[in-house]
Amino acid sequence: MGNKKSKFNKFPSIKVEGFTCRVGWKQIAREIQYRINRLSSEKIVLTVEIYPGAFEGDIFGNLNSLLKPNRVFFAGDVFKSPSEIREMTNPYLGDDPVFGVLSYLKIDDYFDPKKLSKAKEEINKIDSGVILIIGSGAVHLAEPDILVYADMARWEIQQRFRRNEIGNLGIDNKNDLPSLKYKRSFFVDWRVADRLKRELMEKWDYVLDTNDGQTPKMVAGEAVRSGLRKAARQPFELKPFFDPGPWGGQWLKEVCDLDRSAENYAWCFNCVPEENSLLLKFDGALFEIPSINLVFYQPKELLGEKVYARFGAEFPIRFDFLDTWEGGNLSLQVHPTTDYIQNTFGWHYTQDESYYLLDAKPGAKVYLGMRENIDPREMIRDLKRADSGEIDFDDEKYIQTWQVKKHDHVLIPAGTVHCSGKNCLVLEISSTPYIFTFKLWDWGRVGLDGRPRPIHIRHGEKVIQFNRTTQWTKQNLINRIEETARGDGWREERTGLHELEFIETRRHWFTKKVRHHTMGIVNVLNLVEGEEIIVESPENRFEPLIVHYAETFVVPASAGAYTVRPHGASMGKQCATIKAYVRTA
Repeated sequence: MGNKKSKFNKFPSIKVEGFTCRVGWKQIAREIQYRINRLSSEKIVLTVEIYPGAFEGDIFGNLNSLLKPNRVFFAGDVFKSPSEIREMTNPYLGDDPVFGVLSYLKIDDYFDPKKLSKAKEEINKIDSGVILIIGSGAVHLAEPDILVYADMARWEIQQRFRRNEIGNLGIDNKNDLPSLKYKRSFFVDWRVADRLKRELMEKWDYVLDTNDGQTPKMVAGEAVRSGLRKAARQPFELKPFFDPGPWGGQWLKEVCDLDRSAENYAWCFNCVPEENSLLLKFDGALFEIPSINLVFYQPKELLGEKVYARFGAEFPIRFDFLDTWEGGNLSLQVHPTTDYIQNTFGWHYTQDESYYLLDAKPGAKVYLGMRENIDPREMIRDLKRADSGEIDFDDEKYIQTWQVKKHDHVLIPAGTVHCSGKNCLVLEISSTPYIFTFKLWDWGRVGLDGRPRPIHIRHGEKVIQFNRTTQWTKQNLINRIEETARGDGWREERTGLHELEFIETRRHWFTKKVRHHTMGIVNVLNLVEGEEIIVESPENRFEPLIVHYAETFVVPASAGAYTVRPHGASMGKQCATIKAYVRTA
C-alpha cells in the first residue's frame, strides 16, 4: 500500500451558491410557516411526501408540534391492507431469497379505492386552516399548496433495515431479515417510489434530508434542482460507502482512512448511482440526496444523447472496490447472460465486468474460466454436493487460476465463472444491474450474520459458458492491453473490455497534461497511480476538481473537453487513470 497520510475524500461535495439551508426542526418549521403565511388562501394543503425508509413518525411528530396544523391525514391510512399488498407484490418477489422480477407497480396500486375516495371527500369539505398530509403517496390525496419531499439515501435505508428500525412500503415486516427487506425494496418499493419521484421533481417546493435523524436539513426544491443542473455539467465525485464482508480485507482501512478497529472492509461503493449519494453544499452545510436523482433529472446532460437513447434514465457504468487484502477469496460466481436476465428477471442488460488490479501482493491470483477437458455435468453435480455439505468443492479440478499483479486488467464477460483470490484490491469496472450475481461456491463460509450465504447453482448452471477454457481465456480475457496513442508526457492504452461487452476502458500514463473529450458520452475515471491530479476545463466551463489516489470521478457528457494533469505532491511524477465509457459504435 505504502500510503502516508490518506487524502481519500469520503465526503466530496458540490458547492451550490445562492441558497439557504435550514438546519434543525425549528428552522425548518419556521421556513414552512413563513411560506404558509405568504399564501392568501384560507385553506392550505401542506403535503409531505415520504420516500420509503424515512422515519415518517419523527418527521410528523416534529412538524405537527411546531406547525400545529388544523387537520392531519396519513397516506398510509388509505392503503390496502398489508395482506392485500403482499398478494399484489408476491408475483414480483417469488420465494427466492435474493432474486425477483422488476415491478411495474405504481403508488396508485397501493391505495384502497374506497378509502382514498373517502379521504379526498373529507379533505374537499374542509374550507379553512392548514391541512397536513403526510406519507408515501401523500400527493394523491389532494393537490398540494406546499410540497415538501422527504428524500432518503439508499445506503441509510439499508442501515435502518439492518437495525430493524423500518419495514417495507405498506406492510409490517420491520423484523424480517435485512436481506429480504432489501430484496423487496430493490424489486418493488424503490421502483414504485422512483416512478413517483420522477413525476414530482419539478414540483418540489422544499426537499428534506433526514439521513442524520439528529440533524435534519431542508432546502428549497429549486436549490436541489440547481445543484443537479450544476453537477450534470462538471466533473464530480459521489459519496462513497464501505461495508464489511466474510472475505473482507485490510487495504481500504489504510488507503481510505477508515476505522482501524473494524474487523474488515470488503466493499467500497464509489460509483453506483442507484445506491450512492450526492452531497450538495449550501452555506457550508452538506445536504445528502440519492445520486440517482441526478440521473432522473438530467439524464441527457449526464449520460449523453446516445447513452440515454440506449439505456433511458439509468447509469450503466459501475465502479467499486473489492478488498481481499489479508482476507479471503470472494465467492466463486457467474453473471447471467443478457437473454437469461431479460427472460428471468425483467432487466434489459446484464452485468458484464472486469477486475482492474489496483494492488496485489506477490502470489495473488484470480479464478477465471474453466480448465480444459472438464465434464460440465460432473462439475455441477459436485457444486450441488458441496452446497448440501457432502463435500468441499474441488475448485482446482475445474476452475483455472491466474497469477495477477498490480495494474493487470482481467475481463469478465457474462457467463464466465470467476472470483478474486485473497490479497488483492480489485477495482471492479462493470455494467450495473446491481445484484444479479449467481454464487456457485462460497468455500463453506457463513455470512457476517452467522447464516449460510445463498448459493444460486440453479441459475448459474443455465448461464455458465463452459467453452471459456484455459486457452480461450488467456487469449481473450487476460491483459488485452494495446497502446493507442501517445504525446508529450503521456500515453494511452486500450485495456478492455471484451468485445462482447459494451464498456470501453482506456488507461492513461502521464507526467504532464492529458487532453480528454467526452465526445457526448459520460466518462467514469479512477486515479490508479499517483497521489493527486487536477481535472480542468480548457474553456473554463467548470470549476477545477482535485482527485486523490483511488478516488473515482464522473465527467458528464455535457462537460465536453477536459484535461487531467499531476497536481500537488504528484507534480513531475508519473500518474495513471483508468477511464470507462459506453461504446456507441
